[in-house]
Amino acid sequence: MKQLYISFILLSLSFSNSYAYQNKTTKAVDKIVVTKKTQPTKTPIKISNAIIANFVNKYPNLKTYRSDLNNLYLKRNYKSIWFGGKGLIEFANLLYAKTNELEQEGLQSKFAYKNKINSIFTEKTTKNLASVDTELLLSAMYLFYAQKVYKGIESDKIKEIGWLIPQKNLSYATLLSYLLVDPKALDKNDTAQFNQYYKLREVLKKYRKIEQNGGWNKIVRDTLVFELKPGDSSQTIGQIRQRLATTGDLHSDSKSNRYDQELIDGVINFKKRNGYNEDPVITFSQISRMNIPIENYIKTIMVNMERCRWIDPEMTKAAQYIIVNIPSYKLFFVRNGKTELESNVFVGGTMNETVIFSGNINYMVFSPYWNIPTSIVQSEIKTALEQNKNYLVENEMESIKGRVRQKPGPKNPLGKVKFIFPNSNDIYLHGSPSKSLFQSEYRAYSHGCINVNKSEELAYLILKDNTEWPVERIKSAMEGGKEITCMLKEKLPVHMGYFTAWVSDSGEISFFNDIYERDDRLAEILFSEDYN
Repeated sequence: MKQLYISFILLSLSFSNSYAYQNKTTKAVDKIVVTKKTQPTKTPIKISNAIIANFVNKYPNLKTYRSDLNNLYLKRNYKSIWFGGKGLIEFANLLYAKTNELEQEGLQSKFAYKNKINSIFTEKTTKNLASVDTELLLSAMYLFYAQKVYKGIESDKIKEIGWLIPQKNLSYATLLSYLLVDPKALDKNDTAQFNQYYKLREVLKKYRKIEQNGGWNKIVRDTLVFELKPGDSSQTIGQIRQRLATTGDLHSDSKSNRYDQELIDGVINFKKRNGYNEDPVITFSQISRMNIPIENYIKTIMVNMERCRWIDPEMTKAAQYIIVNIPSYKLFFVRNGKTELESNVFVGGTMNETVIFSGNINYMVFSPYWNIPTSIVQSEIKTALEQNKNYLVENEMESIKGRVRQKPGPKNPLGKVKFIFPNSNDIYLHGSPSKSLFQSEYRAYSHGCINVNKSEELAYLILKDNTEWPVERIKSAMEGGKEITCMLKEKLPVHMGYFTAWVSDSGEISFFNDIYERDDRLAEILFSEDYN
């Protein structure tokens, strides 16, 4: 009797744990509880290219997956993926739950035959699907999920909107094999997804929660006051305090209308996150930024999650690399996973947009000449010469075989060093003598190249372990009046990226101005009916 009682208790606990796990897996799946148990098939399911062809003819909205379905089953010797000895494998339930939670992945898409898929997992159906249909519908659902979450929009559209960084080479068959072995990777998979994606996903949850709680109230500006400073008191300050507490720039809202030290810290943090100079003065434009509706921020996060889908996670696993984020006007030099240098930069203006692409720095040039582009000679220098015949001499320029160049020196706009990575757009990194301009909040006025504030420090870091280029030699080469080339022993990857939202390692999100107005163009594709 005692053994029977113990068996009953263990059976009850087993049922309880099983239900809890199942409920956790499916609680957000359109309120559908996965209760149906598909019975094991009496005979093995046979899949072939002909069966797949018949299947996509029966379900025409899945024709785009035909080739991928063929490849998926070819890699698995045309054996069933989703059926085991006791019916559907548990991974099918997990995938179904995740597919119904695509909103958490920053997507608005729905599988074409969602009702059919629902019928596989619920008892709310009067007609059972054939085993082959169930098998192939689940495979199509997997391809739908993998394409939306891990790959993103079509490659040709990515190139059309000006993103030329090499895209990840994703094998759906290889990814599926990995997920079947490690189902937890369905939630987070750093081998298939750029890690920034998951950081943005966490912040998306936070901002959606803020939206569900009513967002934030509009800050009403006092039209007679042009800026707010520490010590000021007004209802506007109280509203700013409430806004910053909502987004976490302040730990709490004290309800005070006085601009005190606590609010100063919150304002500085807000400015740091949003690309402003870190001073305590609050301007009208900054209040307008705070008044942007929460749904706009959510859309920005979703758009940047999409950009992350295109990036090969191997890109950031190189021993060292440089990345420039154009909207933040920042350059980062990373070695062994650690950022060793962060520098302000200038980028191309709206008429000379810096191209989004990847390259490899082959060599550096110390004390460089500036070979002035013909367009600048025609539009600027020619006019200057008409007004002043000594313009070239006064600006340390010279004409060589019909080309104009500026000599190395303090007036040279390339500064003391330039970093060359051959590309068809003739873009490179270089220094600048105009150091004060790097403190400006708006820094998009180059002709397309990247002007680096800490260019000298970058050169020292790149050559840190190069015994042929000790510090003294580098300094001498920078200060000389003669152009000197330094070939790198190993190519240094450099990536020009475009992210208007970025999450730090501490989980804090920054938003940057969409200087080239690319977010709306991408959102138009991402949220269109054709894509979803």
